[in-house]
Amino acid sequence: MSPSKPKSSQPGKPFKTYKDTLEYLYARLPMFTRIGPAALKADLTNTIELCKRIGDPQNHFKSIHIAGTNGKGSTSHMLAAITQTAGYKTGLYTSPHLKDFRERIRLNGEMVSEDFVVEFVNRQRNNIEEIDPSFFEVTVALAFDYFAQQEVDIAVIEVGLGGRLDSTNIISPLVSVITNIGYDHMNILGNTLTEIASEKAGIIKPGVPVVVGEQHAETTPVFVKKAGESQSPMVFACKEWNIAKSGFQQSNEYLSILAEEAGTPLSGQKSLALELDLTGSYQLKNLATVLSSVSELRKAGFDITDDHLIEALKQVKNLTGLAGRWQIISQKPLVICDTGHNEDGIREVLKNIQLQQYNNLHMVIGMVNDKDIHKILQLLPKNAIYYFCSPDIPRGKLATELKDEASAFGLTGNSFKSVSLALQKAKESASDDDLIFVGGSTFVVAEVV
Repeated sequence: MSPSKPKSSQPGKPFKTYKDTLEYLYARLPMFTRIGPAALKADLTNTIELCKRIGDPQNHFKSIHIAGTNGKGSTSHMLAAITQTAGYKTGLYTSPHLKDFRERIRLNGEMVSEDFVVEFVNRQRNNIEEIDPSFFEVTVALAFDYFAQQEVDIAVIEVGLGGRLDSTNIISPLVSVITNIGYDHMNILGNTLTEIASEKAGIIKPGVPVVVGEQHAETTPVFVKKAGESQSPMVFACKEWNIAKSGFQQSNEYLSILAEEAGTPLSGQKSLALELDLTGSYQLKNLATVLSSVSELRKAGFDITDDHLIEALKQVKNLTGLAGRWQIISQKPLVICDTGHNEDGIREVLKNIQLQQYNNLHMVIGMVNDKDIHKILQLLPKNAIYYFCSPDIPRGKLATELKDEASAFGLTGNSFKSVSLALQKAKESASDDDLIFVGGSTFVVAEVV
């Protein structure tokens, strides 16, 4: 709560248009994607109070909660596609959005209506101005209210940042999922993997089953300890499933995957031949997490068959609207974008680049100014041609500054005033057999998809 801001008895005329409503939210509420850590609130007080005044909508639907450094978005979308294909009315909450704010809140793949956004803000405007929440806190409350009103069978809820103090962490899910732990947002979550894991582990609730995607020496003890204290059954997906890429279709449209339950041959383990329309090889890790999460949903009474799995994974993008994950933008030259933006994410991007066939590599790269980017710059290939740019947000790092910092790591190229200009120049310079990669930040990808 913000006691210094008086209650507004007459907050103004009701908003009539979606555009005006969004402008109000963007202008009035601190937004992390625009201004960074200054937008974050130190606890869950605002979210709890705002949802309380709405009627605690988070208590009126079943949910699955997903945290992690990388992969939580893809995992969320895959799970939503699966439950939707199984016939369940499925809500999906993710962040940030790429093009339209409404991407954050979906029902069976369809974005929340503009009318509902306008109606919610008008209905809650007194509360918004009295409580003074962040943009993210209002968005979470809006999503929860929408899912409750729509009487969803299940809502897949992605954590925004961290876990313990994330606004989504007021739900009591059927399953808590933690995809992986890596270095990102260290200025907020901590400088060690143990500290970061402790924040992510904050979504573990008493007695609620936990699925953790990967095991690491530094993070595993954190999850084991937290799950033990909460008396929460926990599995590591990497120990439950062996996932292998069995092929890649020439069309670049699907990964062919063989998923086998771990265990001895005598245990009668299951084997699944799958096609996944999310073609980044890093999705193999996410898929194990998804399959273990589905097992937990089945234990909770959800009727999800293997046929549902197979059908859903072929069309995750169509069913959920997911974009920006190793996405092919155009051919000749091949242009691919990916939202990977931290050390682990960039490592996975580079693995995928190495799998491609091309003559020359062109990298359209932009970043934000509140992160330590040196570990990322030292990973990037020195034999590529670089087109440095700045995403069109206040946090965008100046292209000239990025170019100067990159030169210290042997990365050479020119700087451009915008992402579009950088990509245009890359296309003009590339031959049909070259590869152009666009990334470095979610906000760079948002400008090209």
